[in-house]
Amino acid sequence: MLETEIDKWLFVLKNMSLLDKVPVYLRKPIFEKLFSIAEYTNLTKEERTMYDESLKRKWDNHAAMEYAVTTAEERGLAKGLEKGEHKKALEVASEMKKEGFSIDQIAKLTKLSPEEIAAL
Repeated sequence: MLETEIDKWLFVLKNMSLLDKVPVYLRKPIFEKLFSIAEYTNLTKEERTMYDESLKRKWDNHAAMEYAVTTAEERGLAKGLEKGEHKKALEVASEMKKEGFSIDQIAKLTKLSPEEIAAL
């Protein structure tokens, strides 16, 4: 049987054309990669073109999904920060109103509308 790595490599190189799939005793990433490359090189030009196009479509879809998720997360973060800033401005305005600041002063400092301040 094949005991050393060199034995396995020699066996694969000698018998690759006879093998339909990776034998169980060669189930290592390096041999699986070798077999996938061999399968690719055995494709016809038309099959290779179709395979390449399907891979490109798969990668494009993956990239689009990654972009969509990232963009959605960024929008959510921006919206959350905006809400937090608005809430903080309302809290500050409320305190300023209790301290006797005028609505115009509070609006100028907090960037809130006079209607929002009056509603506090």
